[in-house]
Amino acid sequence: MNEQPRYTSATTTLEFRRNLALVRDRIAGAAIRAGRSPGDVRLLPVSKTVESARLRLAIEAGCTDLGENKVQEALRKSVELADVPGLRWHVIGHLQSNKARFVAQFADEFQALDRLSLARTLNNRLEAANRTLQVMVQINTSGEDSKFGLPPQEAEAFIQELPAFERLHITGLMTLAINSPDESRVRACFQTLHKLKRQLSENTPSGVELTELSMGMSGDFELAVEEGATVVRVGQAIFGPRALPDSYYWPDGDKMR
Repeated sequence: MNEQPRYTSATTTLEFRRNLALVRDRIAGAAIRAGRSPGDVRLLPVSKTVESARLRLAIEAGCTDLGENKVQEALRKSVELADVPGLRWHVIGHLQSNKARFVAQFADEFQALDRLSLARTLNNRLEAANRTLQVMVQINTSGEDSKFGLPPQEAEAFIQELPAFERLHITGLMTLAINSPDESRVRACFQTLHKLKRQLSENTPSGVELTELSMGMSGDFELAVEEGATVVRVGQAIFGPRALPDSYYWPDGDKMR
């Protein structure tokens, strides 16, 4: 892959507008190279480690959706920003079942479903809260033991079970590519997810939609768009570098670049 630019922290609304415009231009360029419409790709700003005061600047610059890895951090921010109309929260990191109750309280989307026990717990918590949740199934396309997600070969049987959980609206698949300087290895992860989506769509159970492919982050989102991403999760290219290492947010090895 090409060397990625050094990002600087955005501290004004103008700087956030500039960063968002640059990322959207890169998304558009990648989409056009792939013969796609730029409007078919949704940008999800990833706001982990960014405090609410600075998030208000990003919101003023046009961010209407925010993605977070740690559910309790996201819950705190959702309370602090409760006065912002229309703000949507997306939980994109691995979720322990004992924290599902927090997701059920505030999240609009959860992108990392990888086991039936969690689906059952989430569904029960959502039913108690009289809420529904958009959900993506996480797939481990790199084959790395350090990454969460279902092996691709287990995805079909898993998805066939999901209509039983009526509070979960299944919309697509998510993956994290291998963190490698070898562009072909990164691209192969995205190709695997896109191929899996096509295969699964031939036998999708009633109540399940597989229209979304969430893949690509600050270090590789252009490759992801070229390979069919409908959602890209971008943090540092918008907000700037994080003070804490990725290992704090992905303790088992997953990286959110």
